[in-house]
Amino acid sequence: MKRLPPRILSIAGSDSSGGAGIQADIKTIAMLGGYAMTAITSVTAQNTVGVQAIAPMAGDVVAKQIRSCIDDIGVDAVKIGMLHDAEIIAGTVEALTGVKAPIILDPVMIATSGAALIDPEAITALREGLFPMATLVTPNLPELGHLLGRNLTDSSQMAGAAEELSNATGAAVLAKGGHTSDARIIDILYQPGPNARAVQFDHARIDTPHTHGTGCTLSSAIATLMGHGQSLEHAVRLARNFVRAAIESAPGFGEGNGPLGHQAVRTLD
Repeated sequence: MKRLPPRILSIAGSDSSGGAGIQADIKTIAMLGGYAMTAITSVTAQNTVGVQAIAPMAGDVVAKQIRSCIDDIGVDAVKIGMLHDAEIIAGTVEALTGVKAPIILDPVMIATSGAALIDPEAITALREGLFPMATLVTPNLPELGHLLGRNLTDSSQMAGAAEELSNATGAAVLAKGGHTSDARIIDILYQPGPNARAVQFDHARIDTPHTHGTGCTLSSAIATLMGHGQSLEHAVRLARNFVRAAIESAPGFGEGNGPLGHQAVRTLD
């Protein structure tokens, strides 16, 4: 019997330059053998040097995109990225209620260029509405600090902060350490429950400016791998390998933080 690809739904913003958001998600899902579906939350005009404009979708339109995919094709895993405002978050929560598939939430707040990508008032809606639905939340260090209401700058703070956010939301937390000055990239996965545990992943830092879309790529890779049936921990491990290989294969486009080389990745070893 023919094995069907896992059905992966990405709920995220569109990046006109192709490096992040929906475009990075589709590339990642396809390279990892999934079937990509999308619900576009915002259209952005952006490139490697910044975000020039954001046009959010109406919340009910986002909800209808989600339900159109799930009601007909079905879904094996969901990746959520940029949501922008409380109306979009409310629509997403409504449309995903009752969905049993893993939900990987990347709480996108600030672009690599420094531009704000979410309405500050929407962060409360994100915490109260979507975090309790998530299987995994994947904040970078500045996002983790923002969600906890304090400044985090060092990888030594990550494990305790990941556990704190996990206990507050009930979701597993992957705290990403790419924003530290450490020689190695250190990420901490905290999984709650009766057998709660923290797992550290690390690899040597790659000296390159071409990291646009790394968070989007990582979260969509985890979703796709979980859609294939991988455990959360193993999906994180393989997804990190994919992202590292995509950074190493970056084509070097643009004057700023360039996109990854998703298509050049051939192995997860």
